[in-house]
Amino acid sequence: MQLPKGFIEKYTQLLKDEAPAFFQALNEEPTRGFRVNPLKSSSQPTEHATNDPVSYCQFGYYGTVSGKTIDHQSGLIYSQEPSAMYVGEVAHPKPGDRVLDLCAAPGGKTTHLASYMNQEGLLVSNEINRKRAGILAENVERFGLQNTIVTNESPDSLEKHFPAFFDVVVVDAPCSGEGMFRKDHEAVQYWTPEYPLSCANRQKKILKSALAMLKPGGRLIYSTCTFAPEEDEQNMAWLLQEYADLQLLPIKKYPGMADGRPEWADGNSELTKALRIFPHQMRGEGHFIAQLQKQITDVKTKELKPQKSNVNKLQRQDWHKVADQLLSITIEDSRLLAFGEHLYAMPTDLPELSKLQVIRPGVNLGVFKKNRFEPALPLALAFQAKDFQEPVPITEEQWVDYVHGDTFSISDVTNGWHALTCHELTVGFGKVVNGVVKNFYPKKLRFSINK
Repeated sequence: MQLPKGFIEKYTQLLKDEAPAFFQALNEEPTRGFRVNPLKSSSQPTEHATNDPVSYCQFGYYGTVSGKTIDHQSGLIYSQEPSAMYVGEVAHPKPGDRVLDLCAAPGGKTTHLASYMNQEGLLVSNEINRKRAGILAENVERFGLQNTIVTNESPDSLEKHFPAFFDVVVVDAPCSGEGMFRKDHEAVQYWTPEYPLSCANRQKKILKSALAMLKPGGRLIYSTCTFAPEEDEQNMAWLLQEYADLQLLPIKKYPGMADGRPEWADGNSELTKALRIFPHQMRGEGHFIAQLQKQITDVKTKELKPQKSNVNKLQRQDWHKVADQLLSITIEDSRLLAFGEHLYAMPTDLPELSKLQVIRPGVNLGVFKKNRFEPALPLALAFQAKDFQEPVPITEEQWVDYVHGDTFSISDVTNGWHALTCHELTVGFGKVVNGVVKNFYPKKLRFSINK
């Protein structure tokens, strides 16, 4: 990899004696990893090895993910670069918290945050880019999140809807991407000496909006995948100077993790509480993380108006014809939300969504067809086998047929809708008609596996 001349000069000066090892590390193979989803009934993958754990991530392992596996398609695992896993660990929200992932695509931080929330509270996962927001929604659905909505807003627009609302706000800021150089060589091509400062100015605007949405006593987790001091220590120094009610909180550092560098900003020793990950010191890509807390004040926060169900009587009847036979749990009618032709189960205590650009307002339960309701894949992925009345176990060979879109035979199963399971994981729905499973795996997701 040919590093830009300006980049080499900059980090030769900043890193001094460390520079040769730093540049050598950038020409080595990137580190890859994945997390296991604790929200699924089976906690151990069958197709991905878990003998090389990431020491600082409860759910993390080193290794490469294959997308054409039951582990991946069921949402049991999520591919994520190991250094990035520590952002979710630092944020570590509690069940019942209100959490915002402000720059969320493609979904690594969101799915990690949700892993600690146990489907409780509210997680707002936002992405400004419409196409990337769609990818984010797909990953949220595969991971099986029930307490999460996906929005497509700019940070300054979102702050108007959620004033001083969140317990935890995560800003994994769009950045110059220097920490991803060896993983994404395109990031090298668009780097210029001026680019980090341009990114830093954009990050300041995002941080202002993030703080407007953080309630007193709440925590802001700021992270980047860049080495640039302009985007890291210097932005944190700016925050501490601009906002008197903010303080940096210390972050636990595992072997190989480094302190933030005060000498790269204004010399404020508080910046050592931030954290840096360098590829020549750790098994991972470049990352910066800082944790800040807004001091508790006497300012009263306004409670937001709750979102009400908009489902009519006929829609409710069509839903219950399927749900009452399919599910062994109850989804309260007050949580049902018609969104176009689709029906969703909203998170509990969701604020009103009017005037918000929403991609996914909860769990996609299915679609209203003429005089009937058809359950959707996200409903299967959001719940465990025990939550369905008569789940049907299928073999790996039948799963291969299923994801290809084929029908297959099954014995001793009553006619009607059934959740299909493989390795004790729900993998989708099929409609059994006289011993044949009609395939309802989404056409856009179908793929072939050589038998």
